Amino acid sequence: MFTNRSAGRLRAAMAMLILALVAVLTACGSSDAADAGPREVPSAKGPIKVPAAPQRIVVLNGNLAGYLYDLEATVVAADPRLLGVPNKPGEFPTGWAEDAKKQGTQAVPSGENINLEFIAAQRPDLIIGGGQGYPAQQSVNAYDQLSAIAPTVLMPTETTNWQDQLRFLAETVNKPAGVDTLIANYQAKLDQAKAKIKPAQGATTVFQSIKSQKPTLFVPSAALPSLLAEVGFTLDTQIEAKAGNPAKEQSADFIGFSPELINTVIDAPVLFVVPLSGGRSVDELRNDPLYASLPSFKANKVFELPATSSRPDYRTVMTTLDLLVERFQ
Repeated sequence: MFTNRSAGRLRAAMAMLILALVAVLTACGSSDAADAGPREVPSAKGPIKVPAAPQRIVVLNGNLAGYLYDLEATVVAADPRLLGVPNKPGEFPTGWAEDAKKQGTQAVPSGENINLEFIAAQRPDLIIGGGQGYPAQQSVNAYDQLSAIAPTVLMPTETTNWQDQLRFLAETVNKPAGVDTLIANYQAKLDQAKAKIKPAQGATTVFQSIKSQKPTLFVPSAALPSLLAEVGFTLDTQIEAKAGNPAKEQSADFIGFSPELINTVIDAPVLFVVPLSGGRSVDELRNDPLYASLPSFKANKVFELPATSSRPDYRTVMTTLDLLVERFQ
């Protein structure tokens, strides 16, 4: 009798334990399912549902790829192109080439049109494009085809500040941890730089030296001019008006204008020059009578920055601050 009662009690206890375990597992499963469900995030095309934890991201703007590595997101393929930075086919920019190698990131083939077949072959669960530049415009133009492959989020063209780009991408890939730290690191470095930098006095413009030799200037709201303003330079905010408000691509952060207008548009006493691939250096421009006659060249207030500074992300903005401190302290 004692044995039968003990066995019954044991069976009852086991049944209760099993029921408790099932309840716990069901609750955990429900929580995991909720966490794994799609999330709605902002995009230039309106809110879009994306995976809660994307594992196969394709990024179609090289200017955005560095952020994703900083956020420890998984990038299966990335467009290697950065404005004015020459690289061989399939070669990634030095700023994040090592990260790409570690993750086994594939280079998106560059061309006049986006290689949709290559992108589809990567089996992405999230595609990120948009932002500034030619590759950004390509992703905008191919948005419908890209969306048929995977959820496609486009960075708004007006989001030029690197902190805002970082926050946007962190929300997109659900990787908020570390964002505040990165921004705090930058703010500390910015404060140190401002304490050391003695900005050149007078209105400042930022010249984009390109292969075609057509005069182009970054608009004041572009990333690099905004950084210069942060450290104390005074931007010439009238360049577009002086150039006749020329039309520009939606994703462009610069304007181009006729060489006949150079003396009218670039009349500020301070000039930064960013030579892009095939563009002329400051010394080469100085040998051109058209540029040598400008107030900035006459006053010897022309300063050169590398192409990597043109659209700085977190990594390159820190490097650019170092360059500015070195030159203007």
